[in-house]
Amino acid sequence: MYSFPIGVIIDSFKTDVETAVKKAASVGAKGIQVYATRGDMAPENLVGQKRSDFLKLVKDNGLVISALCGDIGGFSFKEFNPERIERSKRILDLAKELETNVVTTHIGVVPASSTHERYKVLQEACFELSRYADSIDAHFAIETGPEKSLILKEFLDSLGSTGVGVNLDPANLVMVAGDDPAEAVYNLKDYIVHTHAKDGVMLFYKDPEIVYGMIESPVDTGPSYEEVPLGEGSVNWNKYLAALNDIGYKGFLTIEREVGDDPEADIRKAVTFLKEKMQ
Repeated sequence: MYSFPIGVIIDSFKTDVETAVKKAASVGAKGIQVYATRGDMAPENLVGQKRSDFLKLVKDNGLVISALCGDIGGFSFKEFNPERIERSKRILDLAKELETNVVTTHIGVVPASSTHERYKVLQEACFELSRYADSIDAHFAIETGPEKSLILKEFLDSLGSTGVGVNLDPANLVMVAGDDPAEAVYNLKDYIVHTHAKDGVMLFYKDPEIVYGMIESPVDTGPSYEEVPLGEGSVNWNKYLAALNDIGYKGFLTIEREVGDDPEADIRKAVTFLKEKMQ
């Protein structure tokens, strides 16, 4: 019925890069995403021949790179943004050398009101990032979850560019924002360039500003959500995949498993789950 390629965030395997790439191929993935903010994969460390060697490793295992992950703490604080913007640009340069044009990132929580001081700070940072991405035919993709999709759409509309787009994570929407992933697909259809395949449940509502560390909670109420294996959470996968198909999305469903005692087993199950849902 559907033919979305399946990817895996190789960091989810919790092993070295070479082993993780091989594991991604062995579970039946067609692509990988990798964190490019730390260790050997950071732009300042993956230099020269190392870049060619990594790309060869990926291709030799029959894979492509769906995106890089460029989370560097967001852009909510103006004093940190010049350095973070420049670092983000270098990660996007690396992505292009590795034959992908997508870098996913969290920018922070977009306030509901455009008059909020942080709204302008995020807007200025994303405007600059969007123009740089446009100049090299690429995208910074904001991961969904910290705010409802309509708020994110209005923010993106204000930039006048798709250089900053969307990495749609359905689990974050149900776990934190209490939003419907299928509706989010329709709301954000002009901006979606990559997706994460993840599932979860909201245990109780907690202000996303608290969840994402923008403000402190007056009391410690514990975790407000739980990530679970695909198909065991609140994401309605039938509706969600149908919505992606409706808008003509052709990109990756990239499996992310951030918790669990046996992430490799969960990833294998997730690949099987997605393939069955797409039949």
